[in-house]
Amino acid sequence: MINYGKHSVLGINVHAVDYDYAISQIVAAAKRRQPYAVSALAVHGVMTGLLDPIHARRLNGLDLVVPDGQPVRWALRLLHRKALPDRVYGPNLTLKTVEALAKEELSVYLYGSRMEVLDSLSANLQRRFPGLIVAGKEPSKFRRLSQEERMQVINRIRASGANAVLLGLGCPRQEVWAYEYRDQVKIPILAVGAAFDFFAGSLPQAPKVMQDYGLEWLFRLIQEPKRLWQRYLVLNPLYLWHLFLQYRGLRQYPTVLPRGDEHIESFG
Repeated sequence: MINYGKHSVLGINVHAVDYDYAISQIVAAAKRRQPYAVSALAVHGVMTGLLDPIHARRLNGLDLVVPDGQPVRWALRLLHRKALPDRVYGPNLTLKTVEALAKEELSVYLYGSRMEVLDSLSANLQRRFPGLIVAGKEPSKFRRLSQEERMQVINRIRASGANAVLLGLGCPRQEVWAYEYRDQVKIPILAVGAAFDFFAGSLPQAPKVMQDYGLEWLFRLIQEPKRLWQRYLVLNPLYLWHLFLQYRGLRQYPTVLPRGDEHIESFG
C-alpha cells in the first residue's frame, strides 16, 4: 500500500498513491457512511483546474485525487520524485472498488449517463461480481438542476441506503458534482467518467500497450474526433508546456484551496 502524500501538478493537488491505498480509503468511508469524494484525473482534468481557478479550488477540495493518466503519474515523478509503480486508472479503480464493496456486502448507487447505459452497466457489474448490491440507478438530466431537483436527488440517494455513489457525468461536470454533493449525500462519491460506457459495452477501451505508453488519448481521439479534438490537440501540448515551466521553476503554480463560496447549481 503506497501513500506518498499529495503534491501540486500545475496547482492541482494529486495524491501519489496506489490502488490498494485508494480502495482502502473508499471502502473504510463506505462502511462508516462518511463523505469521501474521489476523482481520477488525467491531463484534461488537471488542465480544467489550471484554466479555471474556481474549479481548481473544487478539485483541491476533494478528498482524494489520483493520477488517472500516465502523464500525470510521470509529472509526480518529474516534479516531486514520487515514482509510482502504476497510474491509478479510473476504470480499473472502479472495478477494484466495486469488487471490494461486493465482498463487504456494501451497496452502490449509479448516477449519470443514460438509463440504457446504466442498465447494461448494472447487469455487467453484477454478473462479474455476483455479490454486488446496486441500491439504485439514476440517469443524468444533461442540464443544471434546480435547488428542488438537487434535494430530490440527495433524498433518493439517502433513501436507497447505498454505501457509495459511482458517478459518470464526464470531466469536469462530475468533479463539480462530487464537490457540491459530498457533504449532502454523506457517503463516498467516486467520479469514474468513461468507466460507465466502457463497462456497459458502449465504448471500447484503448489497447493496454497504448495505455501503458500514455497514448490512450490518441485511441479515444480516433474514436470520437469531433468531440475530443480540442481536449487532446490543444490541451495536451499546453499541459506539456506548463509542466516544463513548473519543472524549470519559470512559473509558480500556487495551490488554491476551497473558500466555501464556489457552490453552483450543479449539472446533473
